Amino acid sequence: MRTFNQILENFMPQYPLEKIAAPEKLLFLDIETTGFTAKNSSLYLIGTAYLDAGCWHIKQWFAETYNDEQAMLTDFFSFASGFTHLVHFNGNNFDLPYLAQKCEQFGLPCHLDRFTGIDIYRRISPYKFFLHVPNCKQKTLEELLGIEREDVYSGGDLIGVYHTYVKTRDEQALRFLLLHNHDDMKGMLQLLPLLSFYDLFNCPLTVKKVQANHFVDYHGHDKAELLMKLELPTALPLPVSNLSNGCYFSGEDDEGILKVPVYEEEMKYFYSNYKDYYYLPEEDTALHKSVASFVDKNHRVQASAATCYTRKTSSFLPQWDLFMEPFFKRSYKSKDLFFELTDEMKKDRALFARYAQYLLSRMAKTY
Repeated sequence: MRTFNQILENFMPQYPLEKIAAPEKLLFLDIETTGFTAKNSSLYLIGTAYLDAGCWHIKQWFAETYNDEQAMLTDFFSFASGFTHLVHFNGNNFDLPYLAQKCEQFGLPCHLDRFTGIDIYRRISPYKFFLHVPNCKQKTLEELLGIEREDVYSGGDLIGVYHTYVKTRDEQALRFLLLHNHDDMKGMLQLLPLLSFYDLFNCPLTVKKVQANHFVDYHGHDKAELLMKLELPTALPLPVSNLSNGCYFSGEDDEGILKVPVYEEEMKYFYSNYKDYYYLPEEDTALHKSVASFVDKNHRVQASAATCYTRKTSSFLPQWDLFMEPFFKRSYKSKDLFFELTDEMKKDRALFARYAQYLLSRMAKTY
């Protein structure tokens, strides 16, 4: 077994790591193996990145032979004991189960449960479509941020290279193996700014300004919209914009704009307990039987689920599902839900902050 250490000169991740934990308690991890299952393959490299004395370091354990796995694991877990958080990229699906299986194979204690795990992939992948990327593979996300690699191989490409190294001790092969893991580790650190999108959808937003606008659309129709200017929880690493269900979001750095259509029209509120209501066809409304019993029987009928409503003309905002009650619909079968924008709500900045968070979370899921 050999270990390799390198300092990343003049490098600092462009993300406030304090949002995760104390930076010096974070250990970044990536492993290299000759296969997907621990029982039928070899662990040949464990790579880590960590902050020490104000500098970022990459430390790698490399198996010179197939018999070095146990020594690597023992030394790695000894080193890792000084950290509290384990950060990885899709490690929940591969790296961590593989290490646990290898520990079981060699009868070694596995201390992974002592760490708080942070899976960068899992935090970012729910917002794949919001980021307009085809997938959330590490190299895809690196390309999104313009991160350049020196390494040109995939992990699968290097399996044969490792077997060649064990037989020949070829230094060029060793260089390729170390470089791939090194670029994975450094790339992981460089991808951290993308966690700002996780923060965007999971941390409180601040609404700096709310205003209602009127405009004439492409067809010459007068339209109304609600404009919210937002302060984002973490600065975004790249500008992003999205349009979904008539709602538009644009974000750059630590500021965002959310435009929401305001529907100024008549809508209906449907009562759920329709058996307790009469429908008055001439008035096109439903009344509770305690009141409607005084109405001439010729002017009332038993309400059904589709006719048990009252009508209201007002300003309404959209909701994908039940954000605010009471909710209104255009018709009984309509799937679109709305809530009334009252004068009291217009003064409630905290409500708009929750609404903005709600809309963004729904926009991310509607692609």
